[in-house]
Amino acid sequence: MKQLHLGVLAGLFAVAGVLSWAGARLWDSLGTLPAVPLAAPIVLAVIAAVLAATALSLRSRLKAQRERRPGAKGVEPLMAARALVFGQASALVAALVSGMYGGVGVFLLASLDIPARRDQAIYAAASVVAGAAVVAAALFLERVCKLPDDPEAGSHSKGHAPA
Repeated sequence: MKQLHLGVLAGLFAVAGVLSWAGARLWDSLGTLPAVPLAAPIVLAVIAAVLAATALSLRSRLKAQRERRPGAKGVEPLMAARALVFGQASALVAALVSGMYGGVGVFLLASLDIPARRDQAIYAAASVVAGAAVVAAALFLERVCKLPDDPEAGSHSKGHAPA
């Protein structure tokens, strides 16, 4: 599997932020801007917690397996791959959603004197923070699931199998 790159995630965040900021300006000029749901940061925080718990669980099980502790419960490769795919997908979606709420939040900064808009800006900021937590937890999970480099692989030329 390919590793996530922070540049790609930051690019998704920035593009979604700019597009949602422009969309919020347009929407607000044509009518009422849709509200930022209170559930958005809560759901993102729950996903971040699940990813972090999965990463910590896998890390401890892999450590016990490497140390050959008696009764150590191993990690099935398919389970680790599924966790990794979940983490990567969550990071990509969180970057998009955080960018979207970030753009709306930047638009709302101009009208913080209105209590309803101030609350919406707070929800948007909390969503961006929770989205960053999802990305951090996903990158941690990816690091936990990374296979150790094979020291013998570097001594052979590319394309040739060891004899």
